[in-house]
Amino acid sequence: MDPTAEAAPAAVDFIREIVADDQRTGRHGGRVHTRFPPEPNGYLHIGHAKSICLNFGVAAEYSGLCNLRYDDTNPTKEDVEYVESIEEDVRWLGFDWGDRTFYASDYFEALSQYAEQLIRDGKAYIDSLTADEIRDYRGTLTEPGRNSPCRDRAAEESLDLFQRMRRGEFPDGAHVLRAKIDMASPNINMRDPTLYRIRHASHHRTGDAWRIYPTYDYAHPISDAIEGITHSLCTLEFEDHRPLYDWVIEHTRPPFRPRQIEFARLNLNYTVMSKRKLLALVEQKRVAGWDDPRMPTIAGLRRRGYTPEAIRDFCARIGVAKKENVVDVALLEHTVREDLNRRARRALAVLRPLKIVIENYPEGREERVEAVNNPEDPAAGTRQLPFSRELFIERDDFMEQPPKKFFRLSPGVEVRLRYAYIVTCDRVVKDESGAVTELRCSYDPESLSGASASRRVKGTIHWVSAPHALEAEVRLYDRLFVSPDPGQDGRDPLTDLNPGSLERLTGARIEPSLAGAEAGTTVQFERLGYFCLDPDSRPEAPVFNRTVTLKDTWARIAGRG
Repeated sequence: MDPTAEAAPAAVDFIREIVADDQRTGRHGGRVHTRFPPEPNGYLHIGHAKSICLNFGVAAEYSGLCNLRYDDTNPTKEDVEYVESIEEDVRWLGFDWGDRTFYASDYFEALSQYAEQLIRDGKAYIDSLTADEIRDYRGTLTEPGRNSPCRDRAAEESLDLFQRMRRGEFPDGAHVLRAKIDMASPNINMRDPTLYRIRHASHHRTGDAWRIYPTYDYAHPISDAIEGITHSLCTLEFEDHRPLYDWVIEHTRPPFRPRQIEFARLNLNYTVMSKRKLLALVEQKRVAGWDDPRMPTIAGLRRRGYTPEAIRDFCARIGVAKKENVVDVALLEHTVREDLNRRARRALAVLRPLKIVIENYPEGREERVEAVNNPEDPAAGTRQLPFSRELFIERDDFMEQPPKKFFRLSPGVEVRLRYAYIVTCDRVVKDESGAVTELRCSYDPESLSGASASRRVKGTIHWVSAPHALEAEVRLYDRLFVSPDPGQDGRDPLTDLNPGSLERLTGARIEPSLAGAEAGTTVQFERLGYFCLDPDSRPEAPVFNRTVTLKDTWARIAGRG
C-alpha cells in the first residue's frame, strides 16, 4: 500500500483472524501473500474496491505482499484498455503492487503441461460431446449426472487430441478437456468440469500463439500456487468452487499449496454491479461511457468527485462478513459527504440565476467581502469575493407569494446575503408573460461592518456578483436506477433506469475564484452540495458534476443528524 494513503483502520474480521492465526502458528513460514485477480473485460466498480482494500490491506497489515494478477483466460472479451484502467483505478485508491504484475497468460505453458500430466494420470479426458450434450449429461440439482461416452477414452488418445487442439486442428466447440471427478457429486462443479476449451481468437498478450484456453477454475489455483499465494481471498460465489480449487491443487501437485477463503461480496441497493450489465449500459449508450459519473465504476466515482479516502473508509465501515447482505447506498454517500466536508473548499454558485439590482448601491462601485474557505479547516484561510450593484441569486430563493416559514426573499422581506449585506426586495420586474425576470432591492449599508452588522434576520441566501461571475454548465446527477433492486423478479435492470438521473443546467454562475481550477477539483457550493470540475471543462466553459447533495439521509436514518 502507498505509505502516503490514509487508510481507515480495519476491524478484526474472520479473514484477519485466520491470517493472524496462520502467522502465529508459522503456517506458510509466517508469510502472508495475497493477490487481486481482476478479469480485463471491463472497468472495476465499487464492489471490486472492497476486494482491493481487503487484499492489499491484509497484506500491508501483516507485513506481506499483494500481487496484481489479470485473469486473462477469455480472449474474446479482453482488451488492453481494461488493463490500463484497472491499474489506474488501483493506484488511485492508494495501493501499489511494485513489480508484481502478473497474468494468467504468463502461465499458459505451465498450465498446459499440468493438463497433460492430468491426462496421463487418468484424471482428465477429452470430451467430444457438444456443449448442449454436456449440459444435458451434467444433470440437475436434484438428479445426478451421467458419464460421457468419452469418459473412458484412453489416455493416449486424449493426450493426442489435446495436443492437436493446441495446434489448432479443430474448430471451436469440437472438443473440451474435462477433469475426471464424479458425475454423481451433489456439487455440480465437481461433475467433470471443463478445464480447457478451443478458442480461435487472438489474445491481447499472446496473439495467435494459442488455440486452447484454460477455464478460470483450472487456471486460478495453479496461478496462485506458482506465485506462492498464501491466502486466496474470493467472494462468496466461489465457495462451491473451493472443492474444485483443492482438487486441482491436489492432483496437479504444484510446489506450493495456497488456501482459498471466501467472503461476502459488496451488494448496494439502487446499483447494478454485473460487468455484463454495465457493459450493456455502455454499448446501448444509456450512459456516456464506463466513466459516466452515474456508473458505480471506480472511474465513474472518481469523475463524479468521490475521493479514494472516502471509498477506503466506506470499505472499512462495511467490514468483511461471511453472509451476503445489501448495503444502503446512502452510507456510501454519507461517507463521501463526511470526507468532503473536511477537505473541500467552499464557493458560491447560483444554478438557476435570478438577477437582482440593489438600487441604493452606488453605480460603478465594487468592493470585496471576506469569505471562509472551509469552516472545518481553519488553516484553509479566507478569500475575497467581489460585490457589486448587480447580483445573481438562486431563483428558488425568491417567492412572490411565499408560504409560512419561507425565510428567503419575497416582497418587503429582508434577508442577509451570505458574507455580505442585508437586502430587502422592493419591487418585482416581470416580462409580458408574467414571469419574474428581475428584482429591485435596497440594502442596509451598515449591515456588513457598521452599526447594524450584528442585526439578525431570519434568512441567509447565497449570491454571486453579476459582472464578475463565470458562466458554467452544471450537471446534476442522481441515482441511475429508480428501484432499490434493479431487475428484480427477472426483469431487465435497464427497465428500472431513472429518467431523471441527469439534469444539465447551462447558464449557471459561479464565483470568479474558480477560474483556472484543475479538472477533478471538488468544492462545496454553499447550500447546494458538493461538485467536481469535469475533465470536459475548458477555461472559458467550466463544467461541474454534482458529487453528492448536502442532505444526509443516512445520518438521519442512523440517528446521527
